[in-house]
Amino acid sequence: MPKSNDSRVLPYTARQMYDLVADVERYPEFLPWNSAARIRSRRMQEDGSELVEADLVISFKVFRERFGSRVILGPTQQGSPLQIDTEYLEGPFKYMRSGWTFTDLDEGGSRIDFWVDFEFKNAILQKVIGVFFGEAMARIVRAFEQRARQLYATG
Repeated sequence: MPKSNDSRVLPYTARQMYDLVADVERYPEFLPWNSAARIRSRRMQEDGSELVEADLVISFKVFRERFGSRVILGPTQQGSPLQIDTEYLEGPFKYMRSGWTFTDLDEGGSRIDFWVDFEFKNAILQKVIGVFFGEAMARIVRAFEQRARQLYATG
């Protein structure tokens, strides 16, 4: 089923990019097809990571679907890459998993690695998404890059 992974080197710190991606509530402000976001719960775990359960509403043409996910932020020990992992709880998917890793580079900036793997329950929606999946993923990654420029660009 649709899978994608991408890696980018950006002029922002790993912490800046981690904070941007972790701010799920702000997604409707800049992510394509995301019309609403709500945090259900947040709690710290014993390993130092934060567990966030969130609902996102995805709107595309005639489709409007809410889905719940569990987002694990961290842990954020000194010297280790920052990480965000997402797993699907309920909604229009058969399954959905994604992850981000944010690594500071010695020469400045950071490397961002992103992957996603999912399948919709609805075969029609799966076909529609399949037609332009690569472009859709590229638009989402660009939206995060543009948001970083808005928030962190100096000058």
